[in-house]
Amino acid sequence: MIASLSPTLTEPMLISSMGSISAIVTSPSLYSISLIHSPIKQRKAQSLRLRASSASLSIDVDVVTIPKKVLVPIGYGTEEIEAVVLVDVLRRAGADVTLASVEQKLEVEGSSGTKLLADVLISKCSEQVFDLVALPGGMPGAVRLRDCGALEKIMKRQAEEKRLYGAISMAPAITLLPWGLLTRKKTTGHPAFFGKLPTFWAVQTNIQISGELTTSRGPGTSFQFALSLANQLFGETTAKSVGELLLLRDGFQNPEIKEVNSIDWSLNHTPRVLMPVANGSEEVEVVTISDVLRRAKVDVTVASVERSLRITASQGTKIVTDKLIGEAAESAYDLILLPGGRAGSERLQKSKFLKKLLKEQQEAGRIYGATNSASTVLHKHGLLKEKRTAVYVSDTDGPASDQMIEGAEVVIDGNVITSLGLATVTNFSLAIVSKLFGHGRARSVSEGLVHEYRGNLKAS
Repeated sequence: MIASLSPTLTEPMLISSMGSISAIVTSPSLYSISLIHSPIKQRKAQSLRLRASSASLSIDVDVVTIPKKVLVPIGYGTEEIEAVVLVDVLRRAGADVTLASVEQKLEVEGSSGTKLLADVLISKCSEQVFDLVALPGGMPGAVRLRDCGALEKIMKRQAEEKRLYGAISMAPAITLLPWGLLTRKKTTGHPAFFGKLPTFWAVQTNIQISGELTTSRGPGTSFQFALSLANQLFGETTAKSVGELLLLRDGFQNPEIKEVNSIDWSLNHTPRVLMPVANGSEEVEVVTISDVLRRAKVDVTVASVERSLRITASQGTKIVTDKLIGEAAESAYDLILLPGGRAGSERLQKSKFLKKLLKEQQEAGRIYGATNSASTVLHKHGLLKEKRTAVYVSDTDGPASDQMIEGAEVVIDGNVITSLGLATVTNFSLAIVSKLFGHGRARSVSEGLVHEYRGNLKAS
C-alpha cells in the first residue's frame, strides 16, 4: 500500500484506503497507523513498508486480519449435529468460533449421546463482542440454553446492538421466544415445535432471514443454516466455496445411492456398530453417523485409536469418545464404520487393533464401510478387492482404480458401504438404517431430522 503526499503534514489525514484497509498519518515524523482488515481466510499479518522522505511518504505497516467472532453455546441435550455443523462450516469460512458450555463443566453430552468438549464456559464470554451468536436446538438442550442467565444477557445485547444472531430447530420457540427476541420477526423452526411460534410471523421454510435474525428447521437443514450465516458474515463467494468443499450440491439435486450385489443386512438383535476415530477425523461425519444410527435404535460405540478418550477433529471440535480401541477390540460388531478426514485416516491406518478388527470383520462376512478418505484405509488393508465404491481409491504408486461408480454419493456392494462423506454422510447413515430395518424406519428418522429421504436404493 503506497501513498505519496506533500512533505508537510499539519493534521491527521487519510492517506490510503484499499477495501477495508486504511492508514491515518498523525505526524510528519511519527506515523500512527490504524488498520482494520476485515474477514478473509488468511490469518497471518502481512507486512507493508513504511518510510518517509522529503518528497514522498511510503507506508510499511502490519496488516492484521481480524476474523469474525462467532459464539455457539451448548448445553446438556443440545442437538450435536446442529452444533458441530455450525462450528465446522463457520471455521472453514474463516470465523473465530467459540464453543461455549452453559453447564458447570466443559464436557457436554448431546441429545443423541455424543460428548463434546467446549472451548470455554459461557461466563468467559459475557464481556466479549461477537459478530454472530448462533443457537443449536435439541431437547433438553434448548431449555438449558433458555435457563442460562449469562447467555440471555449476551443474546439480548446482540439483538439490541443489531448484530447477527440465529437459532435452529427447537431453539427459536423454546429459547428465543421467552426472551422476547422473536418480536415482529418472521421465524421458522422444527415442525414439532412450529405451533409454539407466533402464528402471524411463523413461516414454513428451511431458512428464514428477518433482519439480524436467521432461523432454520432442524439437523437436516444445518448445512443450509450455517452457510446462510457464512454468507451474511463473509459474502456469497466464500459461502459458495465452503459449500462446494463440503460436497453440497446446488439445491440438493438428485444425489444417487447405488447398490450392487445386494444381500440382506437385517439382524435378529439390536445392531452393534463400532466407529473408530482419531485426531483429524471429520467431526461432521463422526457426529452425524452416531446421531442418525442412535435415532434408529442402533448400539453405537465411538472408539479412539489415540491414547486418550479425547480426540481433536479436523476443524478443531473436541470429542470425548466412549472407549479406547483396545477395549473396544474385545467385542465383535455387526458393522465397523470409518469416518473420513485425511489426517484422521492416516492415524486409523496405523492402528494395529483396528487392522485386526477389520480383518476379522471381513473373514466373518460382517458389514464394514468408510466415508471420504477413510476408504483408503480399507483399500490398503485389502478390504476393497473387487468392490465398487463411491470414492476413488488407488495405491500410492499403483495404477488408478476403476472401482468408483461415477456420480454416486453412496455405494453399497454386498456387505461394504462407502460414501463421499461430509454433507453426504446423512444419506450414507440413512442408507444403513434402510438396509438394517427397512425404508419405514429410515423415513421416520429422516422426518425427525427434517431431511428429505431419498427412498429406494438404485441398482447399478
